[in-house]
Amino acid sequence: MDGKGRWVDNVMVERLWRSLKYDCVYLHAFETGSEARNGIGEWIRQKNEERPHSSLDDRTPHEAYWNLIKAGCPGKLAA
Repeated sequence: MDGKGRWVDNVMVERLWRSLKYDCVYLHAFETGSEARNGIGEWIRQKNEERPHSSLDDRTPHEAYWNLIKAGCPGKLAA
């Protein structure tokens, strides 16, 4: 880490939080905690199972992960 609390140290996490806020939380007026939990859970499920990512050769994170498991490489991302 270059310095305490620098955004660049957690850029992937910061990008995820930004996407979650702008694509889900700010668009829905959740009335209760359980509504928020369900809405956010659905957003995460869609992001992982339905939305292809260019960094994963246009595969979903779910597809990329399970293809690695089937290939016998658990926990490693292919370049």
